[in-house]
Amino acid sequence: MKTQVQKAEAFEALHKAPGCFVIPNPWDAGSARILAGLGFKALTTTSAGYARSIGFPDYNAGRENVMAHIRAIAPMVDVPLAADLEDGFGPKPEDCAETIRQGAEAGLVGGSIEDFTGDRSDPIHDIAAAAERVRAASEAARKLPFKFMLCARAENYLNGRADLADTIRRLQAYQEAGADVLFAPGLNTADEVREVCRSIDRPFNIMRGPRKEMLTVGQVGALGVKRISTGGMMHAVAMSAMIGAAKEMADAGAFEFTKTMPFASEIDALLAKGAG
Repeated sequence: MKTQVQKAEAFEALHKAPGCFVIPNPWDAGSARILAGLGFKALTTTSAGYARSIGFPDYNAGRENVMAHIRAIAPMVDVPLAADLEDGFGPKPEDCAETIRQGAEAGLVGGSIEDFTGDRSDPIHDIAAAAERVRAASEAARKLPFKFMLCARAENYLNGRADLADTIRRLQAYQEAGADVLFAPGLNTADEVREVCRSIDRPFNIMRGPRKEMLTVGQVGALGVKRISTGGMMHAVAMSAMIGAAKEMADAGAFEFTKTMPFASEIDALLAKGAG
């Protein structure tokens, strides 16, 4: 199994290599090993998928549970693990710094801090305050004995603020504050994604691709995107299959779903392969 330093080196190298890479989001150790077994070179946790897997809505798991979650996944895979660290689990810059320190201790080599306030009536931090939060997280990351890839997220589009100019200003402020990767989830079109990528000089992360267009990995990469994450989508896909099977049993008393499910041996083989 690779050391945390080796994983950090591999993760940084992925961001420097040519092209775009997919970094899917497992919600537990088993899904992490399966994704690693399928050949993905890095993984990042999902706040929504994990929270729902323990019975809570997104943003309700809490830092203590999230850190335990990271400690459960990180040593189980031989690939770099980053994490959705939500809003840093607190409004102050020192909250974000402490979250980075705890995340690194738990086994992360990367993680994201977003500018969402947690208050849907006033959802986005003032840009200056948001940049200070990123700066504190960056300073904490720089003190670590390995390269920690800090991702800063601009959450405008997920909160009813489809303001491209403000989103770009925020991303530029966050890169100046020390972010290594930038992320603006919810961008609607390829043109918006392309404009963002032209306006920053850090690797850009997107979730699947522009919301209103269904593009391939190659097409998304051609826009200037460096990495593609999936958020809670992998968990949602798994839950979709489970809910469909449960409804079939409950409503029709049938088991047709068993015709298309993977064999146990296939799952076990991927778990073994994902362990490295």
